Amino acid sequence: MSASINLRDGLLAALSKLPGVREFHIHVLVSAPRKSSSLYPYAKPRPKAYLHDVVVLCSEQENPDAPRVLVTAIEANVFHIPATSSAVLYVSKVDSTGQSKGKAPTATLVRALLAYYADPATRPVDAEYLWVQLFARAQGQYLFPNSAEFSGKQPLTDAKLCSWWKRVLTQTIADVEARAADKAKAKAFYILPGYDQAEAEDLIRVASATTAPLKTGITWLYTHPYSQEGIPLPCPRDADGENLGTYIPWFDDDPKSRFIDEIALITTTTEGIKSPSKKRARTESHSDVSSSKRPESDKSTRSEKEDKPMGELKKVSVDEFWERMSFRQECVAGAVTGFFSVIFSPASTGNPKGGAARSSVSPLAPQPGQVAPQIIKRVMTSLLTGVEFSTREKAIRSTETVESAIKGLCEGMASAPVSTQPGVVKNHSGHKTPERERTPPPALLAPPSTPPRRTGRAAVAEVSPNPFPDPVTSLDTYLSYIYGSAAVSMPVADEGSKPAVAVAPVTVLTARRKKKRGD
Repeated sequence: MSASINLRDGLLAALSKLPGVREFHIHVLVSAPRKSSSLYPYAKPRPKAYLHDVVVLCSEQENPDAPRVLVTAIEANVFHIPATSSAVLYVSKVDSTGQSKGKAPTATLVRALLAYYADPATRPVDAEYLWVQLFARAQGQYLFPNSAEFSGKQPLTDAKLCSWWKRVLTQTIADVEARAADKAKAKAFYILPGYDQAEAEDLIRVASATTAPLKTGITWLYTHPYSQEGIPLPCPRDADGENLGTYIPWFDDDPKSRFIDEIALITTTTEGIKSPSKKRARTESHSDVSSSKRPESDKSTRSEKEDKPMGELKKVSVDEFWERMSFRQECVAGAVTGFFSVIFSPASTGNPKGGAARSSVSPLAPQPGQVAPQIIKRVMTSLLTGVEFSTREKAIRSTETVESAIKGLCEGMASAPVSTQPGVVKNHSGHKTPERERTPPPALLAPPSTPPRRTGRAAVAEVSPNPFPDPVTSLDTYLSYIYGSAAVSMPVADEGSKPAVAVAPVTVLTARRKKKRGD
């Protein structure tokens, strides 16, 4: 587990290559790892997994006197499963505001984030295999409230979004193989539910007709990744046979998760399929009988029943699961959706990190620059419920609110700073913007949540508590790992000409240098 540069610096280096004359400001929040049983809730037994969250926010500034405005946000989850030396990076949400004055940095940031975890030289978790997974579904907005109302935002259509993701992932594979050809290789898989391979390839080809073709030689397999051989699945296999719960990972707001929940609820009898039976109320006679007095045969029967996968998980094969996914309403409701998976594995057998010894550090040990998970929750609450991006003016004020909240939380403040003058919001450069409406401080807002999993049984509590305390953030953490900026000055290529070569210097400013300028 080694990283020559931290994630923030890797993203800044990628942003510094974008065209235009502007300055990017990024905030990178990575939570300390914690135990999680949510990735494979139907595996028996559940594998030990460790989760950390990643949030990247990028704002843009046209010139030193202009206000900042958020342009891109990325939310991802990284699961580490030591038993199989695997890590799963799930890209949960990616969104833009449409406020960028040049080439949007979204694709560049996504590529840099994925490459950081895919390259064994920078991968911050001690895992030989990295599974990158995502579900592509076009919507007007994901992380920036009311940004769909801004006239400058032009969300991609369903087919173009699938094409965009396939292109970005292809470029990421090429980036990783170019700089780590002797250490990493990749296999790429995708499925557009409801379409056969020829139809899917035609959709992607038509959707990408306006972009230059990529000449990388990377092959995509039109199938799911769970029947391939040679790369171990992240979840250890059940010793007593097949169990769909060891194949399909469970992610929040993912159609696969909802489908496997339903399969786990199905009960088959001689009369056909029926819903789970209701639990009988305990009678007085039952309550009087202690567990120690119950027959051993009853105890063993109950134990065997608890060890068995729920519902039809042992009867539905992984191939049948994906075949039936094509008929799910979320996948055939008239819009094209896509499941994408890329597996990065060692280029040759043996340790992918040049024979270095495996790390003896606990997977729960916080790394430098990581923050408490509660900080990320509060930042996301502020972003999703306390601000909006329907106009340029509101986006500027919202940017100030969110970025101030991040810095305030890192400095130990209870909430984001509030303007001392009623009715105005003062930005970093001293300009005052009229405040049309006030929003409650982030600390008072309830964090967003999704409905609980419908398993028909009580939720299983997380495993033993984390032996490591949450990291304590400080201004030094903020300046060294979380916040940074990159000023670029590069000519933009003319329409139809070859890409311009950088002729002006590119400046990457870390937060420490910016501090001297009063940021």
